[in-house]
Amino acid sequence: MALELSNRTEWVMQSEIRNMSIECDRIGGINLSQGVCDTEVPPIVRQAASEAMDNGVNTYTRYDGLDELREAIAFKQELFTGMKVDPQKEIVVSAGATGALYCVCLALLNPGDEVILFEPYYGYHVSTLIATEAVPVYVRTSPPDWSFSIEELEKVLTPRTRAILLNTPSNPSGKVFSRSELELVAQFATNHDLFVFTDEIYEHFIYDGLTHIPPATLQGMAERTITISGLSKTFSITGWRIGYSICNSRWTQAIGYFNDLVYVCAPAPLQMGVARGLLSLPVSYYQGLATEYATKRDNLCAALSKAGLEPYKPTGAYYILADISRLPGKKGKDRAMWLLEKTGVACVPGEAFYHDQTGEDLARFCYAKRDGILDEACLRIDRLKL
Repeated sequence: MALELSNRTEWVMQSEIRNMSIECDRIGGINLSQGVCDTEVPPIVRQAASEAMDNGVNTYTRYDGLDELREAIAFKQELFTGMKVDPQKEIVVSAGATGALYCVCLALLNPGDEVILFEPYYGYHVSTLIATEAVPVYVRTSPPDWSFSIEELEKVLTPRTRAILLNTPSNPSGKVFSRSELELVAQFATNHDLFVFTDEIYEHFIYDGLTHIPPATLQGMAERTITISGLSKTFSITGWRIGYSICNSRWTQAIGYFNDLVYVCAPAPLQMGVARGLLSLPVSYYQGLATEYATKRDNLCAALSKAGLEPYKPTGAYYILADISRLPGKKGKDRAMWLLEKTGVACVPGEAFYHDQTGEDLARFCYAKRDGILDEACLRIDRLKL
């Protein structure tokens, strides 16, 4: 047998998000493609991580994370959502929210199980499902509010359907699922005995007076919901890889064992830094995030609109999907590359968020940038005036 790559490699091909980051670096442009979040890390979080290193917190942690962090997560979850969580039995700390989802899929899905996703989707969700030999199934949401119907959910249901995956607030659309929409999903999941996996990493990036509602808080949903989140976005520490899952104790041990197998543990001193932040930062810090990022959103939306790249204004997260059909090129990638070469601003072509060519008229722009950088990007885009 010839030496060659495994069949799995096709599941983890370089994402278009990272491809556009590489292209942006090549020309020294402004990267609005990848959600790297280069805003300031709260000083108390940095200081606590440094102190932990100095105090010897540098070895393996328990497979589900440090007690201090699990207790801090439980505290924060009850403070903001009213969820009462047992930090000893219902939380698993992992290597980022992406790592948490991977372990959840390994623990709860069998090869061939189908998982329903809403489209446009975050590509890593699809890649994670495929890498664990699950089968993604898509329900299309429609702009401008990215709505869906129960009929569309029922249409894709089969005897192999095992779970539904929600991302609220959503990447890339910025959709915040309403209570009525979540209740519809909850009833669907209950009727068909499905797990609900939720990615709530953008839970504190909510605008226009809306509220983040964790699906696990809905009646009868605690046992079947796996809540996934992390601190990468909230504390601007995407490189620290601190995420977690919250669920019924029936599921946590298996999830934790897979976490131990794949990651061993998240970095110990960084867990301590995050724990200190969760326990010490006031509610006003999180409120300030929403206010600050709403301004960034409005500024970028205004620039895109003036340039003739009409945005779909998001109500959550920190991404904007915009119509780039007026740019030269046959496909979204061609148009995104034209924009990069013309303005030095990188975005992600919309095909990265659909399983077909539906997104070729769209592009995603990330506004998790320091004001000076985002202002320069807005000026460059505004000069297009198509």
